[in-house]
Amino acid sequence: KKKKNNDGGCSSRERRCGLLQTLIHLLKGNIGTGLLGLPLAVKNAGILLGPLSLFVMGIVAVHCMSILVKCAHHFCYRFQKQFVDYGGAVMYGLESTPSAWLRTHAVWGRRVVGLFLILTQLGFCCVYFVFLADNLKQVVSAANGTTNDCSPNKTVALTPTMDSRLYMVSLLPFVVLLTFIQNLKVLSIFSMLANVAMLGSLIVIYQYIIRGIPDPSDLPLAAAWKTYPLFFGTAIFAFEGIGVVLPLENKMKNPQHFPVILYVGMTIVTVLYISLGVLGYLRFGAEIQGSITLNLPNCWLYQAVKLLFSFGIFFTYAVQFYVPAEIIIPPVIARVSERWGLLVNLLLRTALVGITCE
Repeated sequence: KKKKNNDGGCSSRERRCGLLQTLIHLLKGNIGTGLLGLPLAVKNAGILLGPLSLFVMGIVAVHCMSILVKCAHHFCYRFQKQFVDYGGAVMYGLESTPSAWLRTHAVWGRRVVGLFLILTQLGFCCVYFVFLADNLKQVVSAANGTTNDCSPNKTVALTPTMDSRLYMVSLLPFVVLLTFIQNLKVLSIFSMLANVAMLGSLIVIYQYIIRGIPDPSDLPLAAAWKTYPLFFGTAIFAFEGIGVVLPLENKMKNPQHFPVILYVGMTIVTVLYISLGVLGYLRFGAEIQGSITLNLPNCWLYQAVKLLFSFGIFFTYAVQFYVPAEIIIPPVIARVSERWGLLVNLLLRTALVGITCE
């Protein structure tokens, strides 16, 4: 039953997530593999231009997320909807424009936004899948050469192991089972585990990179403009949480508190991005690699860090997959008999997740 309240007219019995759970999901939706590539991104922009650009991008991201939530609240109240998703916000926005042509083709706004959301979120899932397989392969390959000596990186002989695609196939059943969880309150448990795992990894990484930072006077304040697009692409990928904003807001017990969660969460994310990007570049300079974990010493401690971060990425997959799953998996499945509905659901999810194995 719909009813008006002080959250702009949006109400739903399914809203169960509290403030802490929503903050956990928001952090988890933004902190992923893109974080590890930010030191290289700062290198491509410059030690001064890089963090300034990240700061500006963080402000723009928060501003756009805030506008999106306000628009959804406005259309909820105007059309007496329980909630408005991304496609609905665009469609209702086009229907409210003075242009007759846009009003006539408003439904295409929903379709285009849905398409780009699917491509974006599944793209993140693809990167996560590849990261998991490659990280696991790297740890297994270097196992024989891993020692207790955590001095600066040493070359080790890699042991031949399976192809990365075989690691993906091995992980596929577990990822498919994880994507069946569509309750955000339950997912908050996995998000908490992922946040704890990634926090532990980041603490170890920070304590390593802040030791022995060389003189940064040789680092350029602004890199060549031809490398700035590389920075921009990595930074945009790092700010990957906009896809989970409306689903989180729609599932909150008190949606009117979401702006506070949004500002607090994105402040934490932006500070983390800038600090790791700058410190990582200061520590390794021109030798920084695509992922900062590749610059860590080959000892058991930092190999465990790689596995721990992979553990966090694994549980993040379910949060990133939540948005495309809501769009792609049709509500018709719920009307099919329980037996066949479960089978169709399993086949569809296996096909979608299996895309990342290619």
